[in-house]
Amino acid sequence: MTLELGPLKPEPAPLILGLALFFLLLWTLGRGLLPRIERVRAERWDATEGRAERAEALLAEAEATRTARLLELAEARHEAARIREEYAERGAAAMASARAEGLRTRDALLATGRARIAADRAEAERLLRQDVGELAVILAGRVIGEPVHTVAARRRTVERFFETN
Repeated sequence: MTLELGPLKPEPAPLILGLALFFLLLWTLGRGLLPRIERVRAERWDATEGRAERAEALLAEAEATRTARLLELAEARHEAARIREEYAERGAAAMASARAEGLRTRDALLATGRARIAADRAEAERLLRQDVGELAVILAGRVIGEPVHTVAARRRTVERFFETN
């Protein structure tokens, strides 16, 4: 086997030994040193850029949670405003109902009072006419000097007087 390599002209035995040692070195590096180098490189990346990525992920998660809480808070405020408005309407309706009931009660009391006053007035007028009639008959009897009860009762003088007035 002749290789034409130009002016170098290596000898085959040292070339084979060199290649074997080169592959042994590569295998040793690939088996032992390169995994350690890769592990150290991964740990460094995790310590620097990995933390930054995790921090960014945590910030994004925190921002999403914050946004969700703000939405919940806005919904809760909206619900509270709706409930306040509903109860204000209920209160206004209750006040209007109580006012209407009070007016009805007042009107009923006034009507009852007016009816009672009218009945009392009629009774007082009847009693007053009766008393005035009796006093008039007594006074007439004193003026004349004799009792006029029987004549006044028979002629209905007092009743006719009040009927004309």
